Amino acid sequence: MTRSRYQFQQNPSPHFLTATINHWLPLFTRPATVNIVLDSWRFLQRDSGFQLYGYVILENHLHLIAAPADLSRDMQRFKAYTAKQIIGHLQQSGSARVLELLALLKRPHKTESEYQVWEEGSHPQLIESEAAMRQKLNYIHLNPVKRGYVDLPEHWRYSSARNYAGMTGLIEVVKDW
Repeated sequence: MTRSRYQFQQNPSPHFLTATINHWLPLFTRPATVNIVLDSWRFLQRDSGFQLYGYVILENHLHLIAAPADLSRDMQRFKAYTAKQIIGHLQQSGSARVLELLALLKRPHKTESEYQVWEEGSHPQLIESEAAMRQKLNYIHLNPVKRGYVDLPEHWRYSSARNYAGMTGLIEVVKDW
């Protein structure tokens, strides 16, 4: 169980979540690390009925809207798998300095691992209306625009804005809500 004060409710409705890299380190600047995230979501979609409604992946955090059967379990599986894969990728690519930072910045109570990739918690927010869904989708899709990375949301490769603009996205999302 996470040490976060945020609690997952067993509710099949979509939730807005945020996952942040430990100390906001920019680990998602390479396609290989972003693909680890996308592959994990694809697995959860096939394996446990994970429904992804929207997402954006930025250099040091991501936002998603999802409605799995067991949100807490799926987020734990997601973070554990992606952390292991990201660490493996960093080791294989010789990113010693980044690994040193992930070890140095690891929380003291994290005794079961050498590194800490993710901050604790996902800050789940239940989405109970169509208006709330639109607001959260707009927020995540406009995130790269507000940062000045792109002019239009659908120009950001790692976002479901492409799916909602009628373009082919990197992963399937549920657009019927």
